[in-house]
Amino acid sequence: MELNELETQMERPAWAPQGIDLTVPSVSRMYDYYLGGSHNFEVDREAARRAIQAWPGLPKIMQANRAFTRRAIDFAVGEGVTQFLDIGSGIPTFGNTHEVAQKAHSGSHVVYVDNDPVAVAHSRAVLEGNDQAAIVSADFRSPQDILYSAETERLLDFGKPVALMLVALLHFIEDKDEPGKAIAEIADSLAPGSLLVVSHSSADEGPKTDGGAGVRDVYRRTSSPLIMRPKEEIRQFFDGFELVEPGLVTLPRWRPDPDTEPASDPVLLSGYAGVGRKAGSAG
Repeated sequence: MELNELETQMERPAWAPQGIDLTVPSVSRMYDYYLGGSHNFEVDREAARRAIQAWPGLPKIMQANRAFTRRAIDFAVGEGVTQFLDIGSGIPTFGNTHEVAQKAHSGSHVVYVDNDPVAVAHSRAVLEGNDQAAIVSADFRSPQDILYSAETERLLDFGKPVALMLVALLHFIEDKDEPGKAIAEIADSLAPGSLLVVSHSSADEGPKTDGGAGVRDVYRRTSSPLIMRPKEEIRQFFDGFELVEPGLVTLPRWRPDPDTEPASDPVLLSGYAGVGRKAGSAG
């Protein structure tokens, strides 16, 4: 036990906040590893390697998810929505929400939300000097902590449409935590014309192997289990929102870039993505 404690202390880099349990993998830091980031620990890398061994296409899925996020943000800005509430935002890497949104419209405001101390600390460092973006340390399951945080109240005007980003988040929220209820509570604060952006893992259309089971086993040992819901259950998260074309589809099929080849790798079909619009006029 003393040796493990010594190894943990030796591994802790200067940027890691004190109090983090380096013996438990974090889904946020594993995602950072999949995308080639450096803000992860050996426990995260080992868990991610086991997940990739069970399902070799995982990094491709993460990249497809990031590409969908970019297209959804560009769509939102094209619709006149320049406020973004990105919950479960993770560790900032190239092409994060504020970079894409502020490139598309310099006046975009972005509030990130995460409950991982590393993600929060690194986000603060990345966003230093950017007065149109901030990070909130809070949990999706406690909407009031998000909606009434100082950062949210400073940056977001809920009298105008907001894009609520729940990208690769809901498959880490168990049914017992009532994700639909949390979405509805946040949606109540959103103006008509607001958008809900969701991506979610699913075994409906992906490769028919036991890889998904292997990945779920890996994530059971992390800070959050992985729930691969069927399409119809994912669609229910859009209650109160009208899905925009092309509806709820696999990641690469949501408004692909005109110059891209159709996705041919079955592993990229291992999840769904969609954007919904809150009914009513965007005042």
